[in-house]
Amino acid sequence: MKYGNITYATFYNRPNRFIAEVGIEGRKERVHVKNTGRCRELLIPGCEVYLTEPGTPGRKTRYDLVAVKKSNGMIFNIDSQAPNKVVKEWLANQGFDKVIPEYTYGDSRIDFYMERHIAGRETERRLMEVKGCTLEIAGVGYFPDAPTERGVKHLRELTRAVKEGYKASLAFVIQMDGVTEVRPNINTHPEFAEALEEAKEAGVKVLYLACHVEPGSLTVI
Repeated sequence: MKYGNITYATFYNRPNRFIAEVGIEGRKERVHVKNTGRCRELLIPGCEVYLTEPGTPGRKTRYDLVAVKKSNGMIFNIDSQAPNKVVKEWLANQGFDKVIPEYTYGDSRIDFYMERHIAGRETERRLMEVKGCTLEIAGVGYFPDAPTERGVKHLRELTRAVKEGYKASLAFVIQMDGVTEVRPNINTHPEFAEALEEAKEAGVKVLYLACHVEPGSLTVI
């Protein structure tokens, strides 16, 4: 997944979860943050950030903040819409005959529904929920970085789906280089950790999609 354009900026502060104030070539600009998570360990005053300019008419902000460089030089993509986009690209090469985004199942919108037809066998029906991981501690990814009741609900829907004959997957898109594992962030949201363990025991497959990040792209590797 690639962005059409990238502007470099310096992060100043984040007045609320939707807005950040940054410096671009000496001027201060308010930009939209494409992630409602906390990102406290990333968005530190003075850090380098990367912006895109969607050009949508009528916007209150000119730019979207989509990526951050940590002091160690590692770039993190924090665009919460990027994981679904890169997974859609990845699924196109996974041999499915049908891929439907935003699939209604139960009381939820599950990110993807897929079908695979295998000669002499029953059609495989699979549901997949996608979560982006932007929190890294000592080389390990953790999710979530803020409580997510929606995430718990989706895990329970996947658990139910397995019992009804579907195959189900939870895909963690790791939005940084060098990390291949994601663990539940028990301290932040123990209920998510419990729901994840129940889902795994029920047969939900957990995928860790390692990625390469550039200021203007996110790619599953």
